[in-house]
Amino acid sequence: MSTTFTIDTSTSRANPTPAPMKRLTVPAIQRRKVEGKTDEPLVMLTAYTVRMAQLLDPHCDILLVGDSLGQVVYGLPSTLPVTLDMMCAHGAAVVRGSYHAVVVVDMPFGSYEGSPEQAFASASRVLAETGCAAIKMEGGAAMAPTIRFLTERGIPVMAHVGLTPQAINALGGYGARGRSQEEEAKIAADAKAVADAGAFSVVVEGVVEPLERKITETSDIPVIGIGASAACDGQVLVAEDMLGMFERTPRFVKRFDDLAGRISDAAKRYAEEVRARTFPGEEQVYLPKP
Repeated sequence: MSTTFTIDTSTSRANPTPAPMKRLTVPAIQRRKVEGKTDEPLVMLTAYTVRMAQLLDPHCDILLVGDSLGQVVYGLPSTLPVTLDMMCAHGAAVVRGSYHAVVVVDMPFGSYEGSPEQAFASASRVLAETGCAAIKMEGGAAMAPTIRFLTERGIPVMAHVGLTPQAINALGGYGARGRSQEEEAKIAADAKAVADAGAFSVVVEGVVEPLERKITETSDIPVIGIGASAACDGQVLVAEDMLGMFERTPRFVKRFDDLAGRISDAAKRYAEEVRARTFPGEEQVYLPKP
């Protein structure tokens, strides 16, 4: 038995069903900052699954498939054990579940630091296997040559400076950065170096508010803050933190819901009905035809 499909030529051959709206692009994100200012801040959240992508996508400009999935999804102690295979699998799921936001996939620890050539091999695999629009990589001035190497070869890069979780062993903890003049100068220099190298935007994490404000005001590319300043060109949070899925959340997180409590309550009520044999009821079972 054969099936004939009619392709709508106004849409992609690979996706013949028209999407509700055209997906944002990396250049569109970059153009949101005009003459050093972004009138409407960029909204960015993490997503790791199809369903979460579907729910977050209409409200976000950028969906980040973060290596934070190591802790959030897999219960790992840090982001360091996350693999390229994990990032590709979850990145593809998020792309499938979205139609509006720019999808950015984190480069995991050990997949890009060795050389620009290693970074290109890893990043090109991520783009090919997931369909995402860009990759994100941690590191400032030290990674600038690699950022330039990738962008010159058609791979958009979102940079990440300040508190960089993949360097947690060297940093010695997750405390705020930029409290000393020396560290402030280094982070500011890192932000400038990645912008000059061609990054289309930069995440600045866990730095003192005045420094983040200064970086935002002086950078030509959108600066996305996390644990930083409301003056940034945009904000990002781990979605599960924002939704209240964990009992403990970092200082910089605002809990917009208590999903953990609501899920626990629903599971409790389900368990009670199963044990009382009140579920399933007549409306949940299949009855013989009359």
